[in-house]
This record gives sequence, structure tokens and C-alpha cells, in this order.
Amino acid sequence: MMKFKFQYEEEYIKNSRDVELFACRWLPSSSPRALVFLCHGYGMECSSFMRECGIRLASAGYAVFGMDYEGHGRSKGARCYIKKFSNIVNDCFDYYTSISAQEEYKEKGRFLYGESMGGAVALLLHKKDPSFWNGALLVAPMCKISEKVKPHPVVINLLTRVEDIIPKWKIVPTKDVIDAAFKDPVKREEIRNNKLIYQDKPRLKTALEMLRTSMDLEDTLHEITLPFFVLHGEADIVTDPEISKALFEKASTRDKTIKLYPGMWHGLTSGEPDANVDLVFADIVNWLDARTGDSASLTVTPVHDFTSNVQKVVDGVSNGQGKSKRPQASLLCGLNGGGRRLVHRSSM
Repeated sequence: MMKFKFQYEEEYIKNSRDVELFACRWLPSSSPRALVFLCHGYGMECSSFMRECGIRLASAGYAVFGMDYEGHGRSKGARCYIKKFSNIVNDCFDYYTSISAQEEYKEKGRFLYGESMGGAVALLLHKKDPSFWNGALLVAPMCKISEKVKPHPVVINLLTRVEDIIPKWKIVPTKDVIDAAFKDPVKREEIRNNKLIYQDKPRLKTALEMLRTSMDLEDTLHEITLPFFVLHGEADIVTDPEISKALFEKASTRDKTIKLYPGMWHGLTSGEPDANVDLVFADIVNWLDARTGDSASLTVTPVHDFTSNVQKVVDGVSNGQGKSKRPQASLLCGLNGGGRRLVHRSSM
């Protein structure tokens, strides 16, 4: 089997609120076909949970960039506390546009990749600057609250009255999402053993911010104009496949694709048996390849007068240059196949 090489790097940055965030990237061995920016799901993280996504896309020739939201993964902040959903969107926008403005990337196409709650982040990034992104991959996106689980307005009103009094309280009842999302029992346990993934009850403010965001998106699906590919498992009980159907039907863009996978659950790229994961990633790469094969047809919005709100962490202070406060990992890796068949080799 062919072996692909890529480079993996990590860094720490500070956002506009002076919070230290973790970021990582998977770079192909040659000039990338395009840039792909990861938006992970609620409670998740990039370096481990989305590693396979980064490896597979980098091996297909794409430069892949990820960032742990504030309070998520290896980023600082109260664990999985979302004070304002707009903070997540703004942090991603600042960091991902700063990458797009770099000399070696400014002519490259820019694609968003959002899983679950990250689908909502990706759609809001698009709405923040509709002409900036060339497309989005939306895997079981959270862009509408299913009528099956939408709280009664009275309940929402009661919770809203106390959200500023006890915003961080973990009082929102929820089922075990890991059991419900990831079909393969071995992969499910690997995810459960990932200490970077938040597995406690949602905080009050966090739950309300996610609810409001979903409801706002539901009301404005017709404003979505970027090309997108939405993928959803038909047996998903975490986000309703009907939500993806509504997105596909209501979005204004002409270039839109939907694929529903019979029998598959929520974790299409991380919780299914290897054969299913291979199928999903083949569809993702094919969609990207079809939109990046002819560079002349890919319109890239120029980055003019760019001023970054993102600073790298350097020796305990914020600066735009120098070495990272924490050692930056730079690994040249090999990939054999997919799923748990990944093989990592360091050149160091």
C-alpha cells in the first residue's frame, strides 16, 4: 500500500481576549491543493480526536489546520464553558484568516470542515464573511434543533432567568453522548479514554448558547450561499438527519450536495467500522478534489490590509515572532491505510 508523508506541527496562540489556545496543522509534503480548516464538535479537540481527519486530508494533498476552542482540549479556559458562542466563531475567524493571509497560502482555496457543533461554527464563519470561503464540509452538523428534543419555551425561559447567576453550573441533564454517537466499541472506548474530551454534564450557559445558536441558524438557513457537502448517518440519534435535509433544502447556494449513510451513526469519521470510515473519507476527498482540480475556476478572495488579532505565545509573553513558549512539534509521518491502521513515524 502506498505510503504518504506529511508534517504535523503544534503551536500555542493568544486570542483577542488574551486566552491561550492550542492549534495544530497537518501539511502535505508538496504545495497544498487547498486549505482545510477544522471546526470540532462540542467537548471535542483536534490533536487526537481529529488526527485521522488531518492525516487523511493532508495525505490527499490538503493543508489542514485545527484549533481547540477556549475551554476545550489543550486550550485554556473553564472546561467546556461557552460564555458566548460568538467567541468561538471570532477566534476561529481570526486564526484561520491569519493563516490564509500568509504569503504561501494567500492564493489557495479555503474550505471549512465542521463536525456536529462544528458544523454550526462553520456556517457562522461563512455568514461572518460570505465571500471568503470556497466551500464547507458539514458532517452531522448542528444547525437546527430537532423537534424531538427542543425544550419547551417555559423551560427555556426558566433557565434563562438564572443563567447569569449560575452560568457554569453543570446542571443540564444529558444522555451519554459517546455511547450514542460512536458505533464501533473499540473506537468508542478509545474516545472515552481521551482525557482531552469533556465528558461531564453541560454547563448551563453553554447549553443555552448552543440552543440559541441552533435556533438562530434554523431561522436563517436560506442565507447560506457557499458550496457545501453535508454528510449524515441515517441512524444518528445525536443530531437528526432531518436537520441536514432542511439545510440542503433551504440553503440558497446552487452547489450543494447531501449524502445520507444507511445504518451509520453520528460519528461518521471516528466511530464507524473502518470500511465505513474509508467510504466517508473517500466521498469527502472526492468532493474537495472536484472543486480544486481546476485552479482557474476557484475564485480566492484577496486578503487586503490584514491585521491579525492572533499572537503566538513566545517565552511567556505574546509576540508575533520567535519560538513557541512550549516546544513546537514537527513530525514527518507515514500513513498506511486508514482507521486504526495508521502508522506514525518521526523524522526527529
